[in-house]
Amino acid sequence: MHSERFEAVASTSAAPRARSIAVTSGKGGVGKSSLALNLAIALAQQKNRTGLLDANLGLGNLDLMCGLNGYWNLSHVVTGARNLSEIVLDGPAGIQVIPGASGLAEMADWPETAQADVVGQLAEFEQTQDFLIIDTAAGIHRSVRQFLEACDLVLVVATPEPTAIADAYATIKSLSGGSAPTLEVLINQSGSPEQATLIGERIRETARTFLQVDVAVAGAIPHDPAVAAAVSHRCPFVIEKPDCPASQAVEKLAQRLAEFFKSQPARGSLFPRMHTGQLLEVT
Repeated sequence: MHSERFEAVASTSAAPRARSIAVTSGKGGVGKSSLALNLAIALAQQKNRTGLLDANLGLGNLDLMCGLNGYWNLSHVVTGARNLSEIVLDGPAGIQVIPGASGLAEMADWPETAQADVVGQLAEFEQTQDFLIIDTAAGIHRSVRQFLEACDLVLVVATPEPTAIADAYATIKSLSGGSAPTLEVLINQSGSPEQATLIGERIRETARTFLQVDVAVAGAIPHDPAVAAAVSHRCPFVIEKPDCPASQAVEKLAQRLAEFFKSQPARGSLFPRMHTGQLLEVT
């Protein structure tokens, strides 16, 4: 029964589906999760139905960052204790949050029947949204690449720190083979627009020269004390301080991404594209 439902979702190419944006980074501590959360809210504030998936399967905490206290999470869907619809939380500005779970093994290690069931439910959820923002774990592990390679667009987040820049390039390199998704690098916590432009262009040119990969520069989110304060208050900064520089930058990013996707052809549902062991070999 699980396989039949998965087949039905996977084959419905004409069904409405979300545009998927993965927010990732080569290392932790660059503000990736905060950016994913606030970008989702900014898209929702612009009248887009927006889902937010916490795909940091080992250390999921997006629900806490926006003041939600849901007990049920993705691990309970994996075990069959709950359906996906029963764990989805109503977040700020109407976003739909799928909470991750600490200690949850990567998807390829789940039982095969659990993979098919969860992916089928996620694909059904995707068809109810205009955008699906995916907060991945940091790094280039197998489970992270599964999400990144299947998404419509990948935002690689870096800060001006040399280690963050190097790890962002390593992430881009890991995606350079085969059919790479649309890649954009975003400089977070930048000291100035000039600094962010310089770093972004350096990454872009290096990727083009050595990897033959086109990486767009998504822009920058300025260093802003309101961001740290909002995290401490468990309130997204686009809600708590909508006029602060970081909020204005995220709003501008959301507007640009919404316009970008208006001219992009749909690639079909995200989750059946993911390479999860034998899951996609169901025929």
